[in-house]
Amino acid sequence: MSKRIVCLRHGQTLWNVEQRFQGHSDIPLDETGVAQAARAASLLASLRPTLIVSSDLQRANDTALALGRIVGLEVAVDKDFRERGGGQWEGLTREEIAARWPHEYAAWEAPDGEPVTDVAGRVAGAMRRWASRLDDDGLLVVASHGAALRLGICELLGLPEELWPALGGLGNCSWSVLHEGRRGWRLLEHNAGTLPEPVHSDDKPEAEV
Repeated sequence: MSKRIVCLRHGQTLWNVEQRFQGHSDIPLDETGVAQAARAASLLASLRPTLIVSSDLQRANDTALALGRIVGLEVAVDKDFRERGGGQWEGLTREEIAARWPHEYAAWEAPDGEPVTDVAGRVAGAMRRWASRLDDDGLLVVASHGAALRLGICELLGLPEELWPALGGLGNCSWSVLHEGRRGWRLLEHNAGTLPEPVHSDDKPEAEV
């Protein structure tokens, strides 16, 4: 047996639909997002998680709480699982960002935003910290955000930064599964739980295709 981590992205929000950069803005789930969280919870409950932790932002926390209610677990909260900070981009649409900051948009680096390497480090560090609390056959569910999870997974797997775009984005209430082997963490599933569909996320565009 080995430790496993399920990386669960939050359900849909209105800003997802409008393709607005959410970042640290605390936007709630919309009606569809609530239904997505309930569906994901019903599926993931069968994996019998032993620990659930979420970002402190309500869209992720409410997604985690839907699972916690089914399996009878409290949901811990960790700010290190927050989405990438979007600086001056938060609340703006992709079109508005591209029009105002064409060079920064191409690099997907927001003015006053959080560097991808910082996000990757804090999320992967939090994954390791919480996974260390698991028994050898334990399952940790992390409810977080699209860019944060993708970057954290890349860092946890030890991928060099130039290969990070090779891992696609996560759809709302889709998840990835990692397990700890003798030589470190391995990716078992990625963006599971939905049929292929467009991903609306704070992640860089090329990670969403």
